[in-house]
Amino acid sequence: MTGARNSAVGEQGATRAPAPSTARPKSKASAKKAAARPESRLAMVRRARRINRELAEVYPYAHPELDFRNPFELLVATVLSAQTTDLRVNQTTPALFAKYPTPEDMAEAAPEELEEIIRPTGFFRMKAKSLLGLSAALRDDFGGEVPGRLEDLVTLPGVGRKTAHVVLGNAFGVPGITVDTHFGRLVRRWKWTEETDPVKVEAEISAIFPKSEWTMLSHRVIFHGRRICHAQKPACGACPIAPLCPAYGEGETDPDKARKLLKYEMGGYPGQRLNPPPDYPGRPAPPLGANGSTNA
Repeated sequence: MTGARNSAVGEQGATRAPAPSTARPKSKASAKKAAARPESRLAMVRRARRINRELAEVYPYAHPELDFRNPFELLVATVLSAQTTDLRVNQTTPALFAKYPTPEDMAEAAPEELEEIIRPTGFFRMKAKSLLGLSAALRDDFGGEVPGRLEDLVTLPGVGRKTAHVVLGNAFGVPGITVDTHFGRLVRRWKWTEETDPVKVEAEISAIFPKSEWTMLSHRVIFHGRRICHAQKPACGACPIAPLCPAYGEGETDPDKARKLLKYEMGGYPGQRLNPPPDYPGRPAPPLGANGSTNA
């Protein structure tokens, strides 16, 4: 998979779909034989680590898809991202942080004004209550600073382990596995775990990979889930890790049809960030209310 980044990014920054796998489909006989011989723990770990290495070449630019400039902005954006897209959060937070740039400012916000600003993200009353509560806690208990410890973060209103790991991994450099919807369904699809409880998933996956890989593994898996390995119709025929996937064939296997299912930069569309990192190969997303495809 050497040069995967060059194959994903064409001339003048245009993006192309990853080349479809050339692996030959398994015959019915070999499939039955494989089913009769369960994969060992060692074989699964080796396969999982190879998938991670392959994804690292496909997505060398993987990153958190929420716009933020400091730990407080990332914390707030992550809380807002529940039950909505990162794109919609990114389109909403510029006005939010312009009005309430610090925990002290947000803690003093009038609930109805805060609700109106974050309304586009959905569940705005519940989210406003969480934002007011966590801002007040940061002001009163942590000197107006976002703490850099898991045990402190999870005491804040609206903050669970997933949100805490996002903040720790991306604002403080503390390794952690972020078990969101995409991560959970992909690691089960790949047979790394059968667990459905996020805490148990986190524990099982953390035992497979070295701690130094946890944060970037999370980004890569989530990137893959959003772009290629979709929940309802995965683009199997355009998937670069198809030979390693026990669920190959659940989605579209025809390469041409599969390429039409690709999202974001893989499909030639904008990503979810209005302000992506400098090395991101896709196009920035448009601000709220602007015309243009978002491929959400």
